[in-house]
Amino acid sequence: MKVATKKLKSVARFGARYGTGVKSRVLEIEQKQKKKYNCPQCGFAKVKRQARGIFQCRKCGAKFTGGAYIPETLTGGIIRKMVTQKSFVHSIAELLEATEKTKHKPSVEAEEEHAEKHEKHKKHKHEAEAVEE
Repeated sequence: MKVATKKLKSVARFGARYGTGVKSRVLEIEQKQKKKYNCPQCGFAKVKRQARGIFQCRKCGAKFTGGAYIPETLTGGIIRKMVTQKSFVHSIAELLEATEKTKHKPSVEAEEEHAEKHEKHKKHKHEAEAVEE
């Protein structure tokens, strides 16, 4: 019968290999992964990880995606809060205005300058071909 140590817990299976830093990170991830999480549909702490990023509630059967090890990532939580508070609506309008202001709109002068450069390039290309012949 194997006995897990107090310090190492589930990563004691690695023995003296891999070092303490790696083992502590693995331990942290495994604890998050095995922790009971609440279902977003029914609210019960019955969510189980099926595969990488796929979770299923064992009570209501709801299947949903999340992070690799936890049902809701930090970014996902922030987005969910923004949507429920509807605080992003006015921010989107500001964002659209800012992007319109910073869009690159070539002026007539810039277009003329570009055409001149293009003509010079054509001339040099023809001259190079004439020299080669």
